[in-house]
Amino acid sequence: MTEPTFPYLGRLAPSPTGYLHVGHARTFWTAAERARAAGGRLLLRSDDLDRARCRPEFVEAMQEDLRWVGIDWENGLISQLARVDRHRLALEQLHTAGLIFPCTRSRRDVQEAAGAPHETGGIEDEPIYPRAFRPAPDAPLPPLGRPVTVNWRFRVPDDEPMHFMDLAAGEQQAVAGRDFGDFLVWRKDDTPSYQLATTVDDAELGITEVVRGADLIRSTFRQLLLFRALGWQPPRYFHAPLMLDERGRRLAKRHDSLALRTLRARGESPASVRRLFTNG
Repeated sequence: MTEPTFPYLGRLAPSPTGYLHVGHARTFWTAAERARAAGGRLLLRSDDLDRARCRPEFVEAMQEDLRWVGIDWENGLISQLARVDRHRLALEQLHTAGLIFPCTRSRRDVQEAAGAPHETGGIEDEPIYPRAFRPAPDAPLPPLGRPVTVNWRFRVPDDEPMHFMDLAAGEQQAVAGRDFGDFLVWRKDDTPSYQLATTVDDAELGITEVVRGADLIRSTFRQLLLFRALGWQPPRYFHAPLMLDERGRRLAKRHDSLALRTLRARGESPASVRRLFTNG
C-alpha cells in the first residue's frame, strides 16, 4: 500500500441524515490515521445538501461522536450547502463548454428503456442512461435558469477506457458509457448532485487524498471526468473496505444498534469501539 506523501490534506465528509455508525467511524478513523502518519491536516465537511433529511441535531451529534471515538480535525465545520454558489459556477463552466444537457426523462423512463443495462460496482443501483435519450451534440443548449427547474446531466465520453490507482483497492478500470452513463450534475430542485459538489469542494479546498468507503469507487470515475472538464488536478483515492453486518450487507444508518450513540449508551468505551475497526 502506498503511503501518503507531504503535503497532506484530507477530509471527513459525513452526511448529517442520521447518526454515525461504526462503519462510518472506521472509515473516518482510517482517514485520521493516514493524515496523522503523513504529518498532515484533516478538515471536517458536512455534506448537507439533502435539505429534506439533514437535521441540525445530526450535525451536532456527528461532531460529538467523532471526538468521542478519538477523531479530531482542524477548527471549524465546512457546510457543503453554504458552498452552493461555488457549485453553480462550476455548472456554468460545464454549460459554456457544452458538456452537459437538460434531462426531462423520469427515472421510470430510464428504467423501462429497452435493454438498459444496470451500473455495477457502486452505491448507485440504476440503469445506464440510454444514449438515445441524449440531445444531439450540436443541439443548442437552453439557459440554465435561476432557479434551475430541470435536471442536468454530464455527457460522458462514449466508450472511453478509464483507470486510476486506488491506494487501498489497487488498479481500477471502467469504460465510460458502458460501465456508467451520463450522470446528474444538477437537480430540478436547484441543488447540485453529489458528484459535482464533491468534485468542486475537494478541488477548491485543496484535498490531496480522499479516504472513503469502497462503495464509492464507481463514483470516482465520474468525478475524474468532472475534474478534467473543469481543469483541476484530482486528489489521490483510498477506498477503505466496508464493514458488513451478520448477513454480509454493508452497514447503513438503518443499523441503529451499531450507531455510536447506541454503543455509548450501552456503556462501550472509545477503546472498545476502536477495536471493532480491526475486528469488524
